[in-house]
Amino acid sequence: MTAAGRGPRGARGTARPASPEQRPTDVTVTRQGPLPASPYDVTVVGAGVVGSAIARGLARHPRLRVALVEAQDDVGQGSSKANTAILHTGFDATPGFLEARLVREGARLLAEYAAATGIPVEPVGALLVAWDEEQLAALPRLVDKAGRNHHPDTRPIGPEELYAREPHLGPGALGALHVPGESIICPWTTTLAYATQAVRNGVDLHLNTPVRAVGRDDGTHVLDTGRGILRTRWLVNAAGLHADTLDRALGHDDFTVTPRRGQLLVFDKFARDLVRHILLPVPTALGKGVLITPTVYGNVLLGPTAEDLHDKRATGSTAEGLEGLRDKGRRILPALLDEEVTAVYAGLRAATEHEDYRITAHPQQAYVTVGGIRSTGLTASLAVAAHVRDLLADAGLDLGPAGELEPVRMPNLGEAFPRAYQRPELIAADPEYGTLVCHCERVSRGEIRDALTGTIPPAGLDGLRRRTRARAGRCQGFHCGAALRELFEEAGG
Repeated sequence: MTAAGRGPRGARGTARPASPEQRPTDVTVTRQGPLPASPYDVTVVGAGVVGSAIARGLARHPRLRVALVEAQDDVGQGSSKANTAILHTGFDATPGFLEARLVREGARLLAEYAAATGIPVEPVGALLVAWDEEQLAALPRLVDKAGRNHHPDTRPIGPEELYAREPHLGPGALGALHVPGESIICPWTTTLAYATQAVRNGVDLHLNTPVRAVGRDDGTHVLDTGRGILRTRWLVNAAGLHADTLDRALGHDDFTVTPRRGQLLVFDKFARDLVRHILLPVPTALGKGVLITPTVYGNVLLGPTAEDLHDKRATGSTAEGLEGLRDKGRRILPALLDEEVTAVYAGLRAATEHEDYRITAHPQQAYVTVGGIRSTGLTASLAVAAHVRDLLADAGLDLGPAGELEPVRMPNLGEAFPRAYQRPELIAADPEYGTLVCHCERVSRGEIRDALTGTIPPAGLDGLRRRTRARAGRCQGFHCGAALRELFEEAGG
């Protein structure tokens, strides 16, 4: 093995080490070329984490011919790639809301799926920190809400226990709410796992296929895309930030998506020992507020902001937003601000004027809307998929018999579990797993090869980063960028 530098910390997570992805030969992923002339039974618009989960769920019914359509050149390219990567318990959801039920069910389903699939999860728990008397007075109400959301183990703790749990916390905290079930997860691998499993089980994935207009002709939906006409009997709208646009094109005016930008700072791995839990503020009407959380990759996140915008493409960061994050972070975890920032990013959440998810079936149109899925969409994704499948069946879609999906095993990107370069048996079988290309993130040549020849190969170096962590470290690709570009081009990228 060729590697240098500081090794990963001890194992903290629950998933098993992953083997390299197995690559089947008979799959359909298209980025160019004509669309099929014959209609699909169901088409899902939007290959984010929710759309990919829905397509995966429908793939359990082999009688159905299913398409997953995405405007961009890769799965998980929108909101799904730029979140806080938290597997929520739903302790603070509004009891009785659809979101509360789907987050609760989805957390259990995703934890089981992650363990079976190799998606890294670390159950670090969360602390909801109260910094003044008003916030402290709100904690009992949150305990009551957590109980109504079936989380009776949530409890308030005093400052002594709080600082014992988080010794680097800033001074002045009055107490906290301990939420033991909150976890951190890899969001990139989750979306890719769903889409990979869908494709391997018969779903056609059409990338670079934006839906520009939609009509009806002889009982089928006619989608005018950037690559031609696609026809489908049933339509599922999981278009995220653009779900309201597609909904209106079909004659509905149930919600408006107002993109809510969240800017985040990513701190270097040397900051990881400063924080042991997800540190949450007392939530406001705009969301969960600015938090500090470790990541499964060994970094620490500070963010997000919550800025309601009009531009659904405004994923840039601002000096004002980042300075505001630093000010809040300085109070929560002062020593964090002395650490190096390795990356800055921003994501847009699909906020609407409604508090709850907007998931609605329109049987007369053979259409289901899946809108307003905000930051909890990652956690709820598998439960949303099951709910949408039930809505389709109730609306008249004959699903046919359900079968078992071909299992997938995803490459491990988490620091709490053995990476490829740490597995002697893997290197003995294939020395490429012991040859590092990206030294910051310790990504091997074998992992890069697997990603470039996988079921859904990346369309560019950003997609390769989400599959391997290459270029995600301290140098941001300065040292390995040329080698990665060469490997990418050799693979036909």
